[in-house]
Amino acid sequence: MTEGTAAEPLTPDFFQNPYPVYERLREQAPAVRIALQGIPMWLVVRHAEARTALSSPVVVKDKARAGRVIAAITGAQPPMPEPTGEASDTPPAAPPPEPSLGQRMLVEHMLTADPPDHTRLRKLVGKAFTVRRIQELRPRIQQTVDELLGEVAGREDVDLLKAAGYPLPVSVLSDLIGVPAADQEQFGAWSSALTVAVQPDRLLEVAESMAAYLTGLIADRRAAPQDDLLSDLIRARDEEDRLSEVELVSMVFQLLAAGYETTTHLIGNGVLALLRHPDQLDAVRADPGLLSGAVDEFCRYDNALHLSTLNVTAGPLDLGEVVIPEDELVVVSLGAANRDPRRFPHPERFDIRRDTAGQLAFGHGIHRCLGAPLARLQTEVLVGSLLERCPRLELAADPADLRYQMNLTRALEALPIRTC
Repeated sequence: MTEGTAAEPLTPDFFQNPYPVYERLREQAPAVRIALQGIPMWLVVRHAEARTALSSPVVVKDKARAGRVIAAITGAQPPMPEPTGEASDTPPAAPPPEPSLGQRMLVEHMLTADPPDHTRLRKLVGKAFTVRRIQELRPRIQQTVDELLGEVAGREDVDLLKAAGYPLPVSVLSDLIGVPAADQEQFGAWSSALTVAVQPDRLLEVAESMAAYLTGLIADRRAAPQDDLLSDLIRARDEEDRLSEVELVSMVFQLLAAGYETTTHLIGNGVLALLRHPDQLDAVRADPGLLSGAVDEFCRYDNALHLSTLNVTAGPLDLGEVVIPEDELVVVSLGAANRDPRRFPHPERFDIRRDTAGQLAFGHGIHRCLGAPLARLQTEVLVGSLLERCPRLELAADPADLRYQMNLTRALEALPIRTC
């Protein structure tokens, strides 16, 4: 099968519950043609082929190439012709306006970069996300969790996401990077708006506000450096010339926005899975040593990051039954790969004792999520503390009434619980 297959549009039902669609698509082929927001692309849905695509050198982020492919599909901005050296009576087209800092911030960061830029940028922040450095944050995470759950325990009806799922990663990441406590609530609201489906005009408005704020914060840190990641990045910019000013702004944006939403919805989806499977909940209560494995199963069973960022093929991608040609858009479904029965027997079964080795909740290859250990640790601390404080914890809504928003993340809009 090649590019001749018609693209299947994804319906609103898919975004509420993608798993039946994933199952059907996996039965068809390892990669299928879909239409996302009206643009045809390939969706890789099987586990082995997802790993191949995520690590293949022909699957790239190349924004210029992807832009040409999208322009050819939509006809909105046809690619500029190559110069021939011949005279022409046609006046040259006016150059497009320079993108704003907010626009550039949204698209010029590690997740959209290829080597060598990706390698350089990742190395700059890698030391802040080592396993040892993350474990050193455990006491601070526990303190924050205790403060948040102190407002939750004993309440009849509370939205766990609003009460703890959102503020925990905002607080932890802001402390790590250097966002003042007084600004964290606003920054969390901006991050949330940027990672769910919003109108383009609103998206740009939020991006510009965030970019302006980050520009001011960077200026403050230049004037008064502190012991935080932002000050380290500013030194790399000013003293070592290892990243541009736009890259500096985009780096902070990406670390906060991506790390925040991934953790929030790993917590939400994981707690919901436990509450819907009382036998598994009872097992964790009886043996807290099972909690780490439970978080691994949260990641596999209903991971927060469902779709990779957009890729484009720089050459043919051979996935066995499917060969994706050069200059095709490709997205990898991490959610579909994690439910592939070829890799995980009975994948629809939530089992905290399962061997989850190889699950792709945080991606694979050079773009695997740098903050995965931090997201897992926050989830483990919060869920463990919640179960300890709230022995009668239960869901306060019909599961059928719970609603999701889904862009790259599969995100519960709310998670109502009873804690007493």
